[in-house]
Amino acid sequence: MKQFIFDARNGIHIIDLSKTITQLEAAVDFLTLTVRKGGKVLFVGTKKQAQQCVTETAKECGQFYVTERWLGGTMTNFNTIKTSIKRLKEIEKMEADGSINNYVKQEQAVIRREVARLHKYFDGIRLMDKHPAAMFVVDIKREHNAVAEARKLKIPIVALVDTNCDPDLVDYPIAANDDAIRSVRTIMATISQAITQANAEFESKRSRRPDAEQPAPAAEVLPAPVPEAPVAPAPVTA
Repeated sequence: MKQFIFDARNGIHIIDLSKTITQLEAAVDFLTLTVRKGGKVLFVGTKKQAQQCVTETAKECGQFYVTERWLGGTMTNFNTIKTSIKRLKEIEKMEADGSINNYVKQEQAVIRREVARLHKYFDGIRLMDKHPAAMFVVDIKREHNAVAEARKLKIPIVALVDTNCDPDLVDYPIAANDDAIRSVRTIMATISQAITQANAEFESKRSRRPDAEQPAPAAEVLPAPVPEAPVAPAPVTA
């Protein structure tokens, strides 16, 4: 991180904001292009001061998020994760249609504890049916498991990188203080705005596509004209 540090005073590193701006612009360009093509972004931030900001940002721009403990295999063992998400939806359906009342009270309590746990860990990725096109991480040191799984699957990573982290672990590092909520919110707001606009462009393009792909209406076929009957010549009188 030396190349991104402006100065060090009393053991505190001061980040060069001019480089942060350049990195943020590169990250925004990448995420915009990714979402404009229909790709989805997974936001990861489980540290307490970033949880609310990450959740709000992901919801605002229609992306996925993980703000509780990263469960090992969330990416590399995604089939198992999908099984848990399916179970979450099944229990929620039981709650909605009242079929959970077919169980005795003790069994209902067990099921409700199960759904609470599943909701806590999987609510942010319940609609994710495949690996995301990109991952946005707050604090790669804390989220080292998420970063490792993304790197293994070659999922591009955009991340806030503090002075105690290795920027080479991610594809698009953004030098910033990931402990300062104002710093995190400022960057996340820029990211959210870019993704929201890119997503709107993708949806607009997709809504126009069916009309463009519809075949042109066939030309109306007119019936062939009926030939007129020949007129008999008038009789000749002597």
